[in-house]
Amino acid sequence: MSNDPPSPVSSPLSYLELVEICDNFRLPPNFGSTDVFQKPSDTDSFVPWTLSQSPGSPAVGLLRLDIVDLLRKEKPGTWVIPEPQAGYRVSFDALVNTPRKRTAVLKELCERWRDTGAFPASIGPRKWRNEMYPVYRNPFGVHDYYPENDSDEGGENYAFQMERTACALFGVITYGIHMTIYQGIASSPQVKIWVPTRAKTKQTWPSWLDNSVAGGIPSGMPVFESLVKECEEEASMEADIVRNHAKPVGAISYFFRNRMHFLQPEVEYVYDLGVPHDTPFQPRPLDGEVESFDLLSLDEVKSKLKQGIFKPNCAAVLIDFFVRHGHLTPDDEPDYMEIVSRLHGRFEYERWCRQV
Repeated sequence: MSNDPPSPVSSPLSYLELVEICDNFRLPPNFGSTDVFQKPSDTDSFVPWTLSQSPGSPAVGLLRLDIVDLLRKEKPGTWVIPEPQAGYRVSFDALVNTPRKRTAVLKELCERWRDTGAFPASIGPRKWRNEMYPVYRNPFGVHDYYPENDSDEGGENYAFQMERTACALFGVITYGIHMTIYQGIASSPQVKIWVPTRAKTKQTWPSWLDNSVAGGIPSGMPVFESLVKECEEEASMEADIVRNHAKPVGAISYFFRNRMHFLQPEVEYVYDLGVPHDTPFQPRPLDGEVESFDLLSLDEVKSKLKQGIFKPNCAAVLIDFFVRHGHLTPDDEPDYMEIVSRLHGRFEYERWCRQV
């Protein structure tokens, strides 16, 4: 799905159905029991990935069983993988105990898997981004960054970093920014929204509709600076315009499983940027990731959403925009509370840690 151009659905999608495309996974009821770890081909069973085997060690990912099976074949001194049992979890070896060491282990592993053809649809050479994403001890905590740390004693939240395309293989939580650029008054039915079409050459979701500006947050870059960078690269927007007018308005989070059945839990920090209706403004593609920008009416955006031609997480951000600005209310939407709660999930994170 993510590698194919969009095809409008035959019947309009509801807002809840759009959210469910993005927030499409829940852990099975028997997660953590001993009977789910017997079939490496089972794509519905997952094992927690922790920093160490010590009690209370942070859970940083969820590993599918075929990934666990491959890790069992790695050289001693890098991974600890007990035999299936209650409380079973995978971790780094006790000697791989600092951010720098963890990053080095994952770099060597992921590059080798790339070069030997493991999971080519996920981390093959054509998918490789050569961009590092951070992984945190507490996924809801501070975004600090200490890549050269040779100690784990400082109380930092940063745990290590890894290649962006490999994050789904290891089920780690990733982070991005999304901004809606609108013209007029946000709460008015006459508001218009700038909507880009993704380039045909994009590695993922080519030719789908997107949010005005969106992108991942690479290691070491603050959230707002990531927004400034993406605005310049994707929309040719000057940094001063973004710094002076972009408004942080919250975040959405969702538990997504991709078409290869790997987990991609994501947090998207959300921004609005309002342009007065009589102010000349035109975002322009710069880095080749966007084909074009169109200024669409609210009704046009709603229609295209319901056709299912927006990238799923972008549809979720726009639905959040509708909620925040009164275009989607509990009086006109029977699934209002389900929609709102699904846009702000916690990935069942407490269940990841329950057996740790």
